[in-house]
Amino acid sequence: MDPMIEGIPLWVAETNAWIVAPNGPGGECVLVDAPPDPGALLERINHHGLTLVALLSTHGHLDHIGGVGTLVRKVDGEVPVHIHDGDRHMLLDPIGTSGGFGAMLEGSGLDFRPPELIYGLDDGERVKGAGMEFTAIHTPGHTQGSTCFLLDIDGTPPILFSGDHLFMGSIGRTDMPGGSYDMLMASMAEKILPLADDTAVLPGHGPTTTVGRERATNPFILELLAGP
Repeated sequence: MDPMIEGIPLWVAETNAWIVAPNGPGGECVLVDAPPDPGALLERINHHGLTLVALLSTHGHLDHIGGVGTLVRKVDGEVPVHIHDGDRHMLLDPIGTSGGFGAMLEGSGLDFRPPELIYGLDDGERVKGAGMEFTAIHTPGHTQGSTCFLLDIDGTPPILFSGDHLFMGSIGRTDMPGGSYDMLMASMAEKILPLADDTAVLPGHGPTTTVGRERATNPFILELLAGP
């Protein structure tokens, strides 16, 4: 298996959408997050001759799910969308749950109707798509339904799609509805820090990193590890 993983920073928040195609161009792919720029996503998917077979949502903020409704209706076939039940309400009403963000998309022409196929996510659940298997890791804190996805591909270190839970040198903000710093750090300690140091971290914003690098340099994690 020679996977193709392409990150595309989109919209005002430069939210990373991740196209994951296990067999490279011309095959099937899974998309992790769909910012409200579905045209750019379609262009890249079509450029590589890919068929989208599943969409994984790390959480329900508009900059991560604003393109879902349009995208799933523009591609061939029915595309299942996976999101934790804690954030399902945001996918059902992206504009109404997004505050000032939503006003930025008035008149955008995007389709904010919920997708036809929405599946919940349980912690530890295996989500299959394009011949791959992603493990859902529920990491509440940024939102109640925040979920990271761990992908194991033979011959490469594990890959963690961390959404807005963990960034290079930082963590997701916790001052929005449903956010909790204590909950986020508990999720970090229980779910993320036990992962191997060589686990690649592909976040929802900014550059990629590794669990080991963040364990050694991330000030929030260093404070967590130092204890009270």
